[in-house]
Amino acid sequence: MAVDPRGEDLKRLMAEDPGGPVVMLNLLRFSPDGQASYQEYARRTSPFLKRYGGKVLYAGQGSTALVAEDGQAWDAVLVVQYPSREAFLAMVADPEYHEVTALRGRALSEAVLQATVPWPMSAAEG
Repeated sequence: MAVDPRGEDLKRLMAEDPGGPVVMLNLLRFSPDGQASYQEYARRTSPFLKRYGGKVLYAGQGSTALVAEDGQAWDAVLVVQYPSREAFLAMVADPEYHEVTALRGRALSEAVLQATVPWPMSAAEG
């Protein structure tokens, strides 16, 4: 299972860029003893988020899955906002950031990393 975006994924992210801020949804499934490694990754990633204007909007443990098939529950959810897709791309391309990504790779057995696009206000209000 892939846990980090690849070059083709990043190209698609930029090709579909509507402009403006992007909120990234992270669904995380830890490998055995992976939570400690992910927490270290998160701690060491904090300066990069600050450098590129990112901020964690929510981070939490998975809990009761009310609507899910077997195997669809996640260990943790992380929601991170970046000022733009370009800022996210600049962060993941930073050579210093690459030095800490191995921690994430070791920590996770499976992940979803999905960019989101805000709904028009009328749809969000309905």
